[in-house]
Amino acid sequence: MVVMDSIQTFFADKVVLITGGTGFLGKVLLEKLLRSCRTVKCIYLLTRSRADHTPQQRIDNMLQTRLFQNVRENDPDQLDKVTAITGDIAEADLGLSPEDMALIIGSVQIVFHSAATVRFDEELRVSLQLNVKGTQEVIRLCKATKKLEAFVHVSSTYANCDRDVVDEKIYPPSIEPEKLISSLEWMSDDMVKAITPYVIDQRPNTYTFTKSLAEHVLLQEASGLPVSIFRPSIIGASFKEPLPGWVDNFNGPAGLFVAAGKGMLRSMPGDLNSVGDVIPVDIAAHMMICIAWHTAQKRSDGIPVYNCGTGVLNPITWGEISEIMHKTFSIYPMEDVFRRPNFNFESSKLMYYYWTYISHRIPALIADMLSIFIGQKPKMNRLYRKLQKATDVMKVFTSREWKFTTVNYLKLLEELSPQDQEEFGFDVRVIDWNKYFEDFTIGMKQFLLKEDLKNVHLAHNRIRKLRNIRWTMYAVLLVLFSWLLIKKVPSVRVASFKCLMRASAIFQALEPFKIVN
Repeated sequence: MVVMDSIQTFFADKVVLITGGTGFLGKVLLEKLLRSCRTVKCIYLLTRSRADHTPQQRIDNMLQTRLFQNVRENDPDQLDKVTAITGDIAEADLGLSPEDMALIIGSVQIVFHSAATVRFDEELRVSLQLNVKGTQEVIRLCKATKKLEAFVHVSSTYANCDRDVVDEKIYPPSIEPEKLISSLEWMSDDMVKAITPYVIDQRPNTYTFTKSLAEHVLLQEASGLPVSIFRPSIIGASFKEPLPGWVDNFNGPAGLFVAAGKGMLRSMPGDLNSVGDVIPVDIAAHMMICIAWHTAQKRSDGIPVYNCGTGVLNPITWGEISEIMHKTFSIYPMEDVFRRPNFNFESSKLMYYYWTYISHRIPALIADMLSIFIGQKPKMNRLYRKLQKATDVMKVFTSREWKFTTVNYLKLLEELSPQDQEEFGFDVRVIDWNKYFEDFTIGMKQFLLKEDLKNVHLAHNRIRKLRNIRWTMYAVLLVLFSWLLIKKVPSVRVASFKCLMRASAIFQALEPFKIVN
């Protein structure tokens, strides 16, 4: 029996490379390594240049955010271990300079590859370039690395969403990646767009399709490396670390939750009884660290695959999620809401289209007309078009459910010592969903929308104002409708007159009983 070091002991003096380190999951992974693996030697982040910032400036700015406050206050020297490496997974040799390439080859021991396009509706050519060819470039780098001990590739449980049950194994692709890549080289963008639905076949988008191809590339080209595949489900806000409810982007469920909280999103396609397989970002980061530790110390003949979701071990439905969010929005409403939050999933296409017009398009049209009337630029129709696009992308995940098996997940969990369980635990069965989605809502207000909880009374005032406006409009419409009915329908006019006469007679009869002071 192999006696394994603790995770913190294993990462002592290790040199780590992270691709996608400025992304949502990558940031949390970096923060956890700095805070819990204090003796790690160095962490390189493959980072692209931007017109206004160098890679190192981007990393320095990131390290000054709220996410890294704990590290800054308690162990600021840890931040000196983070170094930006200029590169891009879309380029040959990852866009590395000869000096940086030599540095990585000669020193890196642990590689976390999480860089990818997260746009579900990305063009096929771009998605292949980033998710498939980018993975090939990372594999080539890992093969050249002299001290490599573990290579963790981040995929997705939905890479194989053409199946109802997804086991922890690599499935054969519908098309060979290399053949597809070479075929697209001579095609125009219009041709690629035209063939995309036929190429991705039963998958809903290019993201899931190319993630599946990337797994096959690993099987073909990285089988001799100490490599494992990590498949998270829908990544949501943090569970506990470094603070509950932390989220900093509108990708995935956060964008839809914000739209619902602002009163803009009232209806979207979905099944209330389908499981919403959301995994907290910190639990995903913990499991990545554990996979690297296990991969380095217990080499496998094949490529281990780990599904990381909640749908099997701690399921919650979209209907239950919606109910929790409604309750939380009533306690912690968002500021400057467009309408009072009132969100529902619709399984019927007819009802969804009906509510889209009634609750989305007509209010947006009225709001834009009012904006034009007072001399402002109309924006609501444009926002609703973006929202419609987002719901179209997400509807496949809210309208059906999958079973992601967790055999390897549970085996890895059992391998952890009590100490490692305490520091790097990823058991989703301990999640209290009511508390989690309450923290998620508060986190969106604080970290994503930059709203101060001290001003929640102002948000409540706006909600009350909108409620009063709504009931006033209902009253006005009722009066107008009644007036038109009385004016146009003689029988209604006669009946109304009789009612008024009877009411007058009743009041006159009660006149002697008036109390005289």
